[in-house]
Amino acid sequence: MFGSAVIYWAGVWVQSRRIRRRIGRSTNSRPRGAKEQLLWAGWMFVVTAWLALPFLCATGQGRLPGTAILPVPAHPLFLALGISMAVAGYAGTIWCYVAMGNAWRMGVNRAEKPELVTCGPYGFVRHPIYLFQVIMVAAIPLLLPSVLALAILAVHILLARTKAADEESHLRTLLGQPYEAYCARTGRWWPRFGRREAPEPPLPAVERDTLKPAEHPLK
Repeated sequence: MFGSAVIYWAGVWVQSRRIRRRIGRSTNSRPRGAKEQLLWAGWMFVVTAWLALPFLCATGQGRLPGTAILPVPAHPLFLALGISMAVAGYAGTIWCYVAMGNAWRMGVNRAEKPELVTCGPYGFVRHPIYLFQVIMVAAIPLLLPSVLALAILAVHILLARTKAADEESHLRTLLGQPYEAYCARTGRWWPRFGRREAPEPPLPAVERDTLKPAEHPLK
């Protein structure tokens, strides 16, 4: 799990640097306001615990409270499923990066006019990066079953839900009916299959480099 955490967060850092070079300005990597600062504190807990957990659980007895491996039946299926989820989650994240292109952001800048991204996974769900993050983090309790692993997953889900709701509120305010139409035909986390909606109104014209505020990494 340490390797997956390093690869994921190194990828986020590379993505942030790459997009910043392309657009010539910040990717909103600094939290704005008290609420975002609290969210980022939560992300830091998730990141730090994710990196440290393999070492804290190394002996099986745990070096800190909550890090002992729980007495659950060991089965190769759990190992295979956990590894598959980690790989699938990261592959899905790369898919999201490609779909968003230069629109990728780590946070919301309320002074920035966003463009609605609806291609790739965003054609099915509104927050696929968070979904793929949850899939990756859900692999942790399968590979290192412990109280801390479950806490990491619970905190991450709470953070992702809060951040997704904030981003949707921001986009509803700025984009209005086009975003409402997009929400009507997509799910927040899961696709809405078999539902037909009227064509959405055209989006307001935007400059080429004015982009959708992207989801936070874990975005």
